[in-house]
Amino acid sequence: MIRNVSALVLGVLFGVVLVKSEVASWFRIDTMFRFGEARMYLIICSAIGVALVGAQLVKRLGLKTVDGGKPEFKNKPFTKGTVIGATLFGIGWAIIGACPGPIYAQLGIGEGYALASFAGAFAGAYLYAWLKPRLPH
Repeated sequence: MIRNVSALVLGVLFGVVLVKSEVASWFRIDTMFRFGEARMYLIICSAIGVALVGAQLVKRLGLKTVDGGKPEFKNKPFTKGTVIGATLFGIGWAIIGACPGPIYAQLGIGEGYALASFAGAFAGAYLYAWLKPRLPH
């Protein structure tokens, strides 16, 4: 129960950060894809940097997962399927103005168009699961 409440609280706080930093803003995402300003690229690069430092700390300090296990860091092979999937993801992101994280933040602040984003993301995930055996991996 405490773990679920903690996850909910962290999710809400993450959503607040996304909204207040305007990362969940359709305008900011549209401006990013039109190369109108560097703001979103700087945020993305900062997130990558924090993730790299965090992963190294987890490895070097021998930290455990929530369940007490050892975290696994596996390299994913670079394949044709990765390029196709990343391209489709980017096209969807540019069209709808949100990747999966901000969709929930947009729903939380009452943006009606986020329902279409959510439906598209859900349908895409379901379609991927259905087609997975036939896709290049």
